[in-house]
Amino acid sequence: MPRELPIGLTPPDWLVRNLRSQPAPVNRPAMIRAAVAMTLPLAIGLAVDRPFYGALASMGALNGVISDTAAAYRVRIPTIAIPQLFGAAGITLGALVFGRGWIAVAVLTGVALVSGMISTIGAVASAAGLVLLLTCVVGAGLPMPGEWWLAPLLMSGGGLLVLALALLAWPLRSGVPERTAVADTYRKAADLLTAVCGGTQAYDDARHAVTQSLNQSYDIVLAHRARHHGRSPELSRLLAQLNAITPVVEAAPAAHVSGTPLPPEVPEAARHLASAVATGYTGPIGLELPAPATETARAVDHALRHAAEVVAGPDVDPRGIDDRLGRPAALRIRTARAARNVALSAASWRYGLRLALCIGLAQTLVSIIPVPRSYWVALTITFVLKPDFGSVFSRALLRALGTVAGLVIAAAVLSQVPRGWWDVPVMLVLAPLIPGLTPRGYGYQTAAITPVILLLSDVLNRQGTGLLLPRLADSLLGCAIALVAGYLLWPESWHTRVGDRLAGAVDDTARYVEAAFGPTAVDPSARARMRRRLYRDLSAIRTEFQRALTEPPPTGRRAAAWWPLVVAVERIVDATTAAGVRVRHGAAPPSAAEVTQVALQLRELAEGVREAETLYEVRTDLTGPSGSVLEPLRQEVGTARAIASPR
Repeated sequence: MPRELPIGLTPPDWLVRNLRSQPAPVNRPAMIRAAVAMTLPLAIGLAVDRPFYGALASMGALNGVISDTAAAYRVRIPTIAIPQLFGAAGITLGALVFGRGWIAVAVLTGVALVSGMISTIGAVASAAGLVLLLTCVVGAGLPMPGEWWLAPLLMSGGGLLVLALALLAWPLRSGVPERTAVADTYRKAADLLTAVCGGTQAYDDARHAVTQSLNQSYDIVLAHRARHHGRSPELSRLLAQLNAITPVVEAAPAAHVSGTPLPPEVPEAARHLASAVATGYTGPIGLELPAPATETARAVDHALRHAAEVVAGPDVDPRGIDDRLGRPAALRIRTARAARNVALSAASWRYGLRLALCIGLAQTLVSIIPVPRSYWVALTITFVLKPDFGSVFSRALLRALGTVAGLVIAAAVLSQVPRGWWDVPVMLVLAPLIPGLTPRGYGYQTAAITPVILLLSDVLNRQGTGLLLPRLADSLLGCAIALVAGYLLWPESWHTRVGDRLAGAVDDTARYVEAAFGPTAVDPSARARMRRRLYRDLSAIRTEFQRALTEPPPTGRRAAAWWPLVVAVERIVDATTAAGVRVRHGAAPPSAAEVTQVALQLRELAEGVREAETLYEVRTDLTGPSGSVLEPLRQEVGTARAIASPR
């Protein structure tokens, strides 16, 4: 019988959360692409007796593998190609300052500032900023072969090889990732309908899962498609199907509030629609739904039948489709807007300055103290100091642990495998581990990347096992600089801004209540966009809090104390959505005075939460008509007040 560890030896919760492997499906196509794209250049380089060239191209392919995260084929082009363009600029600039002493320090510090600032724009810009700084650091730390244009050509070629492999199946599988994402949203909606009368935790989990799925599906269908909107019937149809499942998701909170179980035929109908979406079926869809007896049942029945009509319809008029997240502006407008936001945003400047400070310190330190292959220190900082990728503290910890694990693998390879053509089968085995382990967590990704980079570094300098201990020391030094100069010296890193995030969501809910029920109610399309943004923001808040829970005390403990209030705010939004559904299907609308009172209650709650550094009592008046559709909302506000009150 296993014995429990003594209390003193029990690892803290934040450490357990950091080390826990994240469940993720195995992406076999990405693993095959990584194996081919990183092995082929190495083999060609050995065949033409230019292993240095092959190693550089494989490093470029590594950048492409890291950027290969998009599901939709048309989204993969900017997701992989744009970082490669920044990588070419980075390696060129780094090579120009190689061996230039303090000039190199100044240039790398400036590039770090730019990289950090553009990383705040979005996912593609973040990857581009990462690759820009990585390649600049490599160019400034290693002598590049041949003319100035050769190194950027080789590295960009390796990254574009990943893109070419990713697009090979496009003619045969065009639209499949988008259909799969939308079908998954329908299945998650079916799970939500099943859970409406289950336990509260089961319903909350199902609601969070469907919100995430909706966000991902809208991102896949809408992202980078401003030029395609109105021209692609397939995209228009998928967007219409996403819009059609949204009323089903909105009806679920009303069913949950009513407490009446839904017949099993209801979630089964949603799963039937999911199968039709996944296969692209457009024929008649016979839904066997029982006759609805209540306003909530009518809402679910009406939403499912409308979704069935949209799924079965072979033709869709793009002009009649409303984008529930708002139609993207033209590319030039979005580019100008992003540049203006970056230049004027305090958050982008703070992150850019943090990254620049750490890179500047690292380059200054290795310039004063002779460190062989010192670029590894800055590389470590670049990977660790990415707040948009997760907690800096957690990444530093996992980077150190992952590096140790990767060095064990690298030690076995470098000590037992002869250099030369044996590098090809070794790379063929190691490269697929990067996309295979990356979804499991940052520590697993580091353990997979470390032996690959060390193998390529050995091709460039032939130091063998002599690389291992210096790389461990460099990684630990980089982690220490990131923790001190990029984390501890910035109070915002270890003070969870709980109040501002939650208060903003509650304020938005007050505006949504007024827009849905008030005298100045907006049109249904605008309300739909407000509601989607609310749920998206709440999903982002939940993700941020889960990251905060991986921080050591006091940050993790403070986040854990606020966590019940996060859930309470989610239920406030759910209750608001349920009230809107009930009114649309026969319930009496609330009076203007009642709407004004509830909005005031929400704003008072938001103000109290915003000003609180720790939880304290928030006073609100929760009286109102007991039979009103807003009564469940008042109860949820009361629950939030109870959570925010001192025990």
